[in-house]
Amino acid sequence: MLDQITGLHHVTSMAADARTNNAFFTDALGLRRVKKTVNFDSPDVYHLYYGDELGTPGTVMTYFPFPHIAPGRSGTGEVGTTVFSVPRGALGYWGERLAARRVSGLREDETFGQKRLHFAGPDGDGFALVEVDSDSRQPWTHGGIDEAHAIRGFHSVAMRLKDGGATRELLGFMGYEVLEEKNGILRMVRPGGNGADAIDIETMPDVSASRPGAGSVHHVAFAVKDRAAQLDVRKALIDTGYHVTPVIDRDYFFAIYFRTPGGVLFEVATNEPGFDRDEDTAHLGEALKIPRQHEHLRAAIEQHLEPLEP
Repeated sequence: MLDQITGLHHVTSMAADARTNNAFFTDALGLRRVKKTVNFDSPDVYHLYYGDELGTPGTVMTYFPFPHIAPGRSGTGEVGTTVFSVPRGALGYWGERLAARRVSGLREDETFGQKRLHFAGPDGDGFALVEVDSDSRQPWTHGGIDEAHAIRGFHSVAMRLKDGGATRELLGFMGYEVLEEKNGILRMVRPGGNGADAIDIETMPDVSASRPGAGSVHHVAFAVKDRAAQLDVRKALIDTGYHVTPVIDRDYFFAIYFRTPGGVLFEVATNEPGFDRDEDTAHLGEALKIPRQHEHLRAAIEQHLEPLEP
């Protein structure tokens, strides 16, 4: 069993409109935009990162806003819900805030003894806020939301799978332990993790496969301390039979990817070097940063991308 993985690093999804996406996360959710860059494979498309003050692993939601992308169709083989942690007693505030901004899909429930508020993102993305007693992570409070209510980071992701058995086994190999199973949902946690250390598996054998599009999660990334730990994880996964990519330099972290038995794309990302490697902490997410291999295209890229702010 692996012991290098500490929890979630980031979650990356797809959107249809960059400006709408930016406004939702920085205004409605009060997160900090910690990086404004472009997709490595499609440099004419933004890659936007939102999180806490530094973009700490376990807090960062990222998006590829592809103009004119078709809406995704929910189903199996995907992350269905991305869940953020907020302090106990904060859901009433969030219900009023999101309703005032006409956010759809608002409903409350309780799972594994924790109160949740579900809501939809601009493209129908599945989100929830969960009240957590002991989350000591420091929130970003310059987005209009005070410390008593602000998002701390991720709590978990929930995967919808036709058969959860092999993914359960994989997560066990990755250091996760079964916490509880209730109402058809299996919760696994990484003991001593980074706060973003829970994964839910919902087995749905009679549900058709999802279709990726706007509002869909592209991949979920798990955090390791450094490149040495990442190489250990990569070797162990390959030895177990998984097809894992070589290490890829993503400027702000190093990444490896592999497809899980349930169809969800997993990434293992390093905590280093971080989002402040090319911007001062006070100005994270302000300037357009372009990967080195695309820097010669800067003029054309800047002309093509629409401004994020009106």
